[in-house]
Amino acid sequence: MFRKILFIGILFIGSFGARSQQTAEKFVQTTDYLLSLPDGYSQDTAMKWPLILFLHGSGESGHDVEKVKVHGPPKLVTQGKKLPFIIVSPQAPDAANGWDPNSLYFLLQDVKAKYRVDADRVYLTGLSMGGFGTWALAIKHPEEFAAVVPICGGGDTTEIWKLRNTPVWCFHGALDNVVPLARSQAMVDALRRYNPSTRFTVYPDANHNSWTVTYENDSLYQWLLTKKRFRYTRGTASPAILKACIGRYTDAQKDSVQIFMEHDTLKARANAHETFELKPASANLFYIVDTRPESLEFILNRKGKVEGFQFYGNEKIIFRKYE
Repeated sequence: MFRKILFIGILFIGSFGARSQQTAEKFVQTTDYLLSLPDGYSQDTAMKWPLILFLHGSGESGHDVEKVKVHGPPKLVTQGKKLPFIIVSPQAPDAANGWDPNSLYFLLQDVKAKYRVDADRVYLTGLSMGGFGTWALAIKHPEEFAAVVPICGGGDTTEIWKLRNTPVWCFHGALDNVVPLARSQAMVDALRRYNPSTRFTVYPDANHNSWTVTYENDSLYQWLLTKKRFRYTRGTASPAILKACIGRYTDAQKDSVQIFMEHDTLKARANAHETFELKPASANLFYIVDTRPESLEFILNRKGKVEGFQFYGNEKIIFRKYE
């Protein structure tokens, strides 16, 4: 399990059968979206730009993409406001189904391939239904975003720990009678256990429309531009800590990981053939790839003895040291 969780696999799907039974087919998924390119985009063909992915509310769903201009950054662009971002504003076809994180992820990859996007400065925001979509997409793909701004939304806190390294600024109106303030409060409270710097602005006199004042505030965009996608920075761990980490570890399903030293480097072996270097970020926190959110945090008792480690990947799993 450890190996499967730790790394992204590539799935090859083959078709088998007689040649005469095969026909060439095509599946195309279409997502309508508004695109705004910043002033200067065409002049400097080498420059890469920050990107805002904006998710609208339920009222703008359908098949008329012009409806997306009613609120948020698309509205501001229509009014003539100059924002130094590529702005992508997709339209959800059906409010009943909300936002699909998988479709949004593929849309984002397509936009990044077509336009000069600074991949380290991709920002995600949305309002109401889009606030829910923002939480969901960010939790599913935290590696994509430099900062996240959900407005009057909510979601499932089960995997909120995946945003432990992502700057989040949440907004909600205290008088909201459509999406209760408690929905955002629950997300923020859960996230602050892992990410204490999470910001939460509550407008005491605002009802459901807490987005207009938010998107019209230039300080929001200034804050976004200070954020870059998280990368682990290689730090140091004392020889004593490295030595203390050596051993065999098992989880509740009896999957095992061997931690050992090789040329003064801590490594993990999840099976007989694959070995991964564990790079120290701090005294007892280690990562594998600096651009990926996976990490291992060794658990020390009061005497400094390593008792196990917490693995953060697609799942959060505790491995106990096997004596």
